[in-house]
Amino acid sequence: MLPQNRRLRHLQGIYLRNLSFTRPQGRASDDLEADLPSTKLQARTDGPPPQLHHAHSSESLLPAARANARRRSTNLNNVSPITRQKQLEYTVESRAADVFFTLHCDDGEDPVYISEVCERAINFNFRFFDLSQAGPSITRQSQFIIKIWAKKQLSWTLLLIEQVNLQSLNYLGNLRNHQFPPNCLVFHLADGIYTLSLSSKKPEPKQGPTLPTSSYNALMKLSNLDTSIQDALATREALTAQINSILDRTPVDALPQARESALLASKYVSLQTRAVRLAQARRAELQTSIAERRAAIREGRAAQAKAAEDVAHARTKLPASRALLAATRESIHGQRRRICEDLSHIFAIAPSPSGAPLSFQICGTPLPNTDYDPTSTSATEDALSAGLGFVAQLAHMLQFYLSVPLPYPISPFGSRSSIRDDISLLPDSHREFPLFLRGGATAQYRFDYAWFLLNKDVEALCVAAGLKVVDIRHTLPNLKYLLYVCSAGRDEVPERKRGGVRGLWAGRLKGRGVPDDAASISTTGSRPGSADSETVGGGKQREQLMGRVVSKENGSGGGSVGSGISQGSSIGLPFDESTTRLTLRTKGLRENVGAAHA
Repeated sequence: MLPQNRRLRHLQGIYLRNLSFTRPQGRASDDLEADLPSTKLQARTDGPPPQLHHAHSSESLLPAARANARRRSTNLNNVSPITRQKQLEYTVESRAADVFFTLHCDDGEDPVYISEVCERAINFNFRFFDLSQAGPSITRQSQFIIKIWAKKQLSWTLLLIEQVNLQSLNYLGNLRNHQFPPNCLVFHLADGIYTLSLSSKKPEPKQGPTLPTSSYNALMKLSNLDTSIQDALATREALTAQINSILDRTPVDALPQARESALLASKYVSLQTRAVRLAQARRAELQTSIAERRAAIREGRAAQAKAAEDVAHARTKLPASRALLAATRESIHGQRRRICEDLSHIFAIAPSPSGAPLSFQICGTPLPNTDYDPTSTSATEDALSAGLGFVAQLAHMLQFYLSVPLPYPISPFGSRSSIRDDISLLPDSHREFPLFLRGGATAQYRFDYAWFLLNKDVEALCVAAGLKVVDIRHTLPNLKYLLYVCSAGRDEVPERKRGGVRGLWAGRLKGRGVPDDAASISTTGSRPGSADSETVGGGKQREQLMGRVVSKENGSGGGSVGSGISQGSSIGLPFDESTTRLTLRTKGLRENVGAAHA
């Protein structure tokens, strides 16, 4: 960029190097270093008479020996590193300060630009700025004033005032490898770095394509256009000033503004009225909701109090209920043991006379472990069907006594029992499988599948009892193992509850209007049919009841029983055949009613 083309809009940044608060007094620094005489008297008395010589530049004032002498710092050679470090820190601290600068044009008091504050340093690199938006009266200036403000302790002081002419700046290139004098200002322009204190350096030629320039007519048109724009701006400012002065002299008419304010106030009032109505409606809804919630809270608290009372009442009964539950469970377990033991005696499972391993028979009927000869005789097939019928009856009864539902329901009909598969995807007409042989390949397949389903039911019973089945094909061994485990226990097997048919018969008589004499037996404190009931007159009451029944069957009213039964009432036994022999269980035994009556 040519020096005459440099403007303030091209300035982008400012640097400050070697901050110093000392100013040279008396002679210049070059004279001090050159050791020249300071007064005319000293120059007249010292040395030979003066001779005329040509003027020397500031670079050649120093003697040749001193010009080439190396700078030494012998004052810090023999000190400790700590002392040297403290001395250097003191030197730096004594010169460091907080600095900012301001730019001024035409000796104006108001600054054009104020930089940021750089804290505690000696060399400052201020932030770049852009003055292209400041207006043409500022951006077209080539001269400006820069003021350096510094704060070393408490207050800000004006350190330096420099009037800068951008056309007289010397090109520097970069900030490296230069010895800057104290308080040296460096200016960063659009095309490079310039300074006033150092000698100029030839700028490096820019490598770029050759661009076409504008003609003289185009430049003149551009200048005329710029002048027109400036005139238009000045005219606008003048018109603005005139309009403002006219408005200031014209009295203010407050009526339109008052009308507008009244209209706006009425609008606000209507909005607030609507908001108040909505708020009132919302308040009513909230009050209703709060009342409902309070009622619900009261009901909930009442229910909670009642529940707390029930819990407190239940806690008092909890130990007794737990004891009753434990006793009931123990009683159920004991009854299951007794029932399983009875079933093991009823459906006796014993080793087979053949002596084969894991070969058993049920009720004297041998049953192989899902291994038989299809070409066997009809007698063998009947025996096989009978054995499977026993197994089906036993499994069907165990599911109720052990409370274990079977996955495959069983229909026990002796040697013609069957089993149903409701799990597999089969037609409804083919879900029933026989547990007996009927001949034919299809019947053979259905019989084998029925036997497999029966084994799965036995496995389900064993798994419910906590047993591990090794092979489900062992039908009778698995059943015998199940009955053995279910009937096992340390305590004695509980006795069978006595009463038998007598309790059922007393209920039948009571349903037909007969006085409940049997019920009176329970008032004696002993169970009917027990040993205690015999000692307190239970035997006599039993004889009276049986006398009534037998006399009614024989057609005689019976004087002893006529007082308790009306003449028109009909009482019959559940067995209508005349040859039926009624027996009652007493003390765990059975007695012949006919013999007792005789």
